[in-house]
Amino acid sequence: MKIFQRAQRSLFGEILDWMLTPLLLLWPISLALTWLVAQSIAGKPFDRALEYNVQALAQLVTVQNHRVAFNLPQPAREMLRADDADQVYFQVKTARGEVLGGEKDFPPPPEAEQPSEGEVKLRDEELRGLDVRVAYTWVRPDPQAPGWVLVQVAETREKRSVLATEIIKGVMLPQFVILPLAVLLVWLALVRGIKPLSQLEERIRARRPDDLSPLDDKAVPLEVAPLVSSVNDLLTRLKESIATQKRFLADAAHQLKTPLAGLRMQADLAQREGASAEELKQSLKQIGRSSMRATHTVNQLLALARAESSGRALPRHPCDLAQLTRDVVQDLLPRAMDKRVDLGYEGALPGSMGMAVQGNPTLLKELIRNLVDNAIHYTPSSPDHPGVVTARVLPDPIGRVVLLQVEDSGPGIPEAERELVFQPFYRSLDTGVDGSGLGLPIVQEIAHQHGADIRIEDTRPGHQPPGARVVVRFDGLPPAA
Repeated sequence: MKIFQRAQRSLFGEILDWMLTPLLLLWPISLALTWLVAQSIAGKPFDRALEYNVQALAQLVTVQNHRVAFNLPQPAREMLRADDADQVYFQVKTARGEVLGGEKDFPPPPEAEQPSEGEVKLRDEELRGLDVRVAYTWVRPDPQAPGWVLVQVAETREKRSVLATEIIKGVMLPQFVILPLAVLLVWLALVRGIKPLSQLEERIRARRPDDLSPLDDKAVPLEVAPLVSSVNDLLTRLKESIATQKRFLADAAHQLKTPLAGLRMQADLAQREGASAEELKQSLKQIGRSSMRATHTVNQLLALARAESSGRALPRHPCDLAQLTRDVVQDLLPRAMDKRVDLGYEGALPGSMGMAVQGNPTLLKELIRNLVDNAIHYTPSSPDHPGVVTARVLPDPIGRVVLLQVEDSGPGIPEAERELVFQPFYRSLDTGVDGSGLGLPIVQEIAHQHGADIRIEDTRPGHQPPGARVVVRFDGLPPAA
């Protein structure tokens, strides 16, 4: 049951509902219980008076000339009847049905009840259309002779009702004052209780749009601290994400500036007066190279953005890593042949047991393509000394892992730079080869999304050139039952 209905849920309203609803429901129940208790309390003194009257009348029952007699003096009769509010009735009756005094139409006790001398009992009856309270007892005036005498006194219930009503009024009237006061105090307590939330809202609204510093979780109640902690965690991750995006955009703009500037310069050279056909051809060739470099950089940027934004949103299912690697090697064979690089694949055959990993095939092929393309790009090659690039997929059934290795015969990566090369746009200055610096960051992002580890090592330690081997370690799928 809701006392206040709202279109939108309110914490203040919810707490107020759950506090006031039981209070307002229990109030009439409290009044009903008070009425019952008041009836019981109001009847006790009058019941004792009835018991006293019955005992007094019982003492007036005597035996005279071997006959039971009841003598009620006139003053005592008048005192018994002297009640302005209620009517009092009495009856003295022998076991044979002879009425010795009082009302003849007095209702008898229950037939199943056995007489017991000296015990006064009470019951509710109706006499002449009026509700009455009856006190009665049995007496034996002559212990030597058998036979009981029933003595009963009845009183209407007017005084009892009046007293019970007075008790109810004494209880209800203060409650009509206390209940609104209690509602007001509950309201004020709730307003004060949720005031820290309002203050927190004001502090958040007063912040500048670029202020992502953590909120003070010490200035809020203990119950709100977990919420503030979660918001602070969100702000921290948002701040890191924005910083990464800003750095990425700045680096991307810087990287695109160089090929675009080259394109503009070559276009200006081609348009100058007196340029020969050979110079024009050379300028067009440089324009083509710069446009290819810009296209490659844009493609790498798109690949990195796709890898960072895809994450767990893309569907995942078992993928044959050996088959994916062979497909990538076949796709890059023309590029390797143009550079006179010996590109090959070694390791497990597609469809072999233990080659399956859980992942997204599009992202996995992007990872493999970047590794192989990097190896081809940075491996020097000539007709006399052709470069060698090898891709391998090796299972480890004991550790239930699958290893992807891409190694080359190039200059390798110094150990001091093996962490730096995974940063976007970082390029080693010793290679003398142009590049976007995005290949390995793309590889690392996709590997992290698939729960894989990645490391770089020398292909031939101690030799020159040492070559480079990139190893990606995937968790393999358990064999099917």
